[in-house]
Amino acid sequence: MSFAALPGDPFDALGDANRRAIVELLRNGDRSVQELADELPISRPAVSRHLRLLKDAALVTERAEGTRRLYRLQAEGVAAVRDYLETVWGEAAARFRLAADNSSSHHRADKR
Repeated sequence: MSFAALPGDPFDALGDANRRAIVELLRNGDRSVQELADELPISRPAVSRHLRLLKDAALVTERAEGTRRLYRLQAEGVAAVRDYLETVWGEAAARFRLAADNSSSHHRADKR
């Protein structure tokens, strides 16, 4: 079984600090490439490349407004990532609770 990231993998897309910063900025509303570049320590062309990867991962969408293209978070893509993480971490938390409960009951039994 291969765990290599596939093209358009949202977790691969979120693996870069600049792309995570773009996602954070887009949480506050639609932004153009220039508006994003003004807030980030990278060039406008670099922002465009990062946005393309975020679009491929279904995390960002774009729309034309006059001569500008505005980018926004794609709710469905972000929700899919959130749902996946909640499932994985929820299961891990349940296993941890079970292990902790078992450990604590064994510890109490040993003290008797």
